[in-house]
Amino acid sequence: MHIPPSPDVTLTTRQRIRSIVAGSSGNLIEYYDWYVYAAFSLYFAHAFFPHGSQTAELLRTAAIFAIGFLMRPIGGWIMGLVADRHGRRFALSISVLAMCAGSLTIALCPGYDSIGIAAPAILLLARLVQGLSLGGEYGASATYLSEIAPPAQRGFYASFQYVTLVAGQLLALVVLLLLQFVILTPQQLGAWGWRVPFGIGALLALSVLWFRRGMAESEQFRHATRDPGATGGLRVLLRHPREVISVCGLTLGGTVAFYTFTIYMQKYLVNTTGLSREQSTVVSTTALAIFALAQPVFGALSDRVGRRPLLLSFGVIGCIVTVPLMHALGQAHSPRMALLLVVIALLCISGYTSINAVVKAELFPTRIRALGVALPYALTVSIFGGTAEYVALWFKEAGHEEWFYWYVTGCIACSLLTVLFLLPARDSITPDT
Repeated sequence: MHIPPSPDVTLTTRQRIRSIVAGSSGNLIEYYDWYVYAAFSLYFAHAFFPHGSQTAELLRTAAIFAIGFLMRPIGGWIMGLVADRHGRRFALSISVLAMCAGSLTIALCPGYDSIGIAAPAILLLARLVQGLSLGGEYGASATYLSEIAPPAQRGFYASFQYVTLVAGQLLALVVLLLLQFVILTPQQLGAWGWRVPFGIGALLALSVLWFRRGMAESEQFRHATRDPGATGGLRVLLRHPREVISVCGLTLGGTVAFYTFTIYMQKYLVNTTGLSREQSTVVSTTALAIFALAQPVFGALSDRVGRRPLLLSFGVIGCIVTVPLMHALGQAHSPRMALLLVVIALLCISGYTSINAVVKAELFPTRIRALGVALPYALTVSIFGGTAEYVALWFKEAGHEEWFYWYVTGCIACSLLTVLFLLPARDSITPDT
């Protein structure tokens, strides 16, 4: 469903840019805090669990990473309702405050040797709080950026959601590189240095909370709330089953591919390819920087040629290259070759990541837009995105690692079918309501 231009736009260009920066900067910190867990799990896995093999310890941390995703649908539901009823700005402020609390808890939590089973229990609780926060952030952020952007440039502006999402992950890796090569020894990093990035995340979240006080509310939201009958909610959302299924279908392949070539890739390069931890970090950091820079290019392209061609390219290319590319990565003992292959994979999925926010936002009317984007997205990410790393490690532990490559391909195929049979042929089909 089309997001029309606001009937009484009052924002100046400077106000619009400031609001987009405010909305996306919070997204950056949210995802920094979320990905710090994955980036540093190689160093803190032993601190929260009984000692075992590296794969076993990583499997336990991956399990908690996956369980944290269970709160994302709840966060998407609660924050989606808040954003649709009380404003995008209010919901975004609550979500970043919750993320701050989760990061601070992990930074200060004693290890397994000190408090036993309470250590992984506290870690799990902190991740549940962060999952609640992140589930609410996505829908409110995607909706806000899509509504605040000029109509003819929504693809370009909405692409900054994944720019900041990737930048959050990139920032986590940069912090890791600094701690690895400049500030701490490997022994210090494994003993206590892994706590530093979680403390940094908590402080940054508080700064974003202050910065978001100056955000302008979405004009479309303000216009919609002038109609006393324009209330949303789950009951109204269920009147749009095609749109809900479309969000789930698009998210399925996109999130599994994204988590495979970003979150899991750092461990894959160490655990399968045979690179060192330091080499894996450098490869992942460089690839993500290129990936982030590519998002506005793909977003601007969608404003010219439409969203559908980009989504189709992601689906078709992803189905063809995933299996051979993963096999090649597993045998790429050169960091340069590994970097080239990871960059190719990330550019392939940019047809989804760069425009997924605006595509989903364009499906729903204003009164349920945040909930419509957030809830089905969070449900799908929780089931498939959050478990991608765990599934990959489980297949490896079972001795059938190549089965995971086909699993990723199958998920991408589901997204391709969604584009072919469920999405409208054009980006805009009817006026907003």
